[in-house]
Amino acid sequence: MSGLAERLPDVGALLGALDGADYLADEALGTSLFLAARMGQPILLEGEPGVGKTEAAKALAHALETPLIRLQCYEGLTSSEALYEWNYPRQLLAIRLAEAQGGTLRESDLFSAEYLLERPLLAALDHPGPRPAVLLIDEVDRGDDEFEAFLFELLAESAVTIPELGTRRAVVPPVVVLTSNRTRDLHDALKRRCLYHWIDYPATGRVAAIIRRRVPAAAVPLAGQVAAGVARLRGLELAKPPGIAEAISWTAALHVLGAEKLDEASAEQTAGAVLKYAEDLDAARAAGFASLVSGAALADGAALAGDGSGASEVPGVRDAFPAGGAALAGDGSGASEVPGVRDAFPAGGDPLVSDDG
Repeated sequence: MSGLAERLPDVGALLGALDGADYLADEALGTSLFLAARMGQPILLEGEPGVGKTEAAKALAHALETPLIRLQCYEGLTSSEALYEWNYPRQLLAIRLAEAQGGTLRESDLFSAEYLLERPLLAALDHPGPRPAVLLIDEVDRGDDEFEAFLFELLAESAVTIPELGTRRAVVPPVVVLTSNRTRDLHDALKRRCLYHWIDYPATGRVAAIIRRRVPAAAVPLAGQVAAGVARLRGLELAKPPGIAEAISWTAALHVLGAEKLDEASAEQTAGAVLKYAEDLDAARAAGFASLVSGAALADGAALAGDGSGASEVPGVRDAFPAGGAALAGDGSGASEVPGVRDAFPAGGDPLVSDDG
């Protein structure tokens, strides 16, 4: 792919570029993304909600200095909504104008590229380059089997078929990133067309490093205590175990309240920032916020062990793992309303967005 070899000569270069985008990736994830970009093969990222799958694609686009084109999947999504639509009002206007002038329009005149409205999939294929766009097909497991089957041609050949216009092939094949929360099994035929990487929930020390990156104004001990507290919460029987996004939100809430450490009172006061179901709040209260905080305090030392900078095992690259803060977006503007909390939620993309990933 044009320009990619110079931009991404090796895995280390990609890890450094992702780090520059405030996305912290370990070497395994960095290698998978590097192969997807350099080999031109789609990659399927699976993992629990909130571990940074969606953010990985956003950071990759930033690292490649190329557009991110996003398609948010949902139940009932059709190929026409994902690929293209015809501009019916403009077609009707053209018909009336032709009739007023005493002429007629052929069907081929109406169903031409002039009246075609590109949706995310077609926009990614028509991207002129020189570098490929990053096409994010987000939460593909929310789509139907029929839509999944529709993707086969796109993933295998970087092409789609429009009945009225024929087959459209990519000018510069996009780097395709699919994400899945594994709410259902995907078809083997789709997986065969993709590289695969599972993003697991990171270790406590790594979560603390992510929090410090995303909420730099918060007290340093607070990041480790929150990371440890979230780890304790994940050990409970919860309907929705908190992820990295919730850890960032919790830290931001504590910081806004002026807390410099996680104690029983502040933990209970801000529990709604990390637990999103009434049953989960009841489970935390039954376990006792005091035990949660005491466990966090003990684990804080381990989370902050080392140099406290979150240094990566990869030489020359700062500590990395997906920051995954997009799930905290409120109005979709991309702007954080919390002073001291970095803008982790870039605006733009397809309007049908959700950041569970």
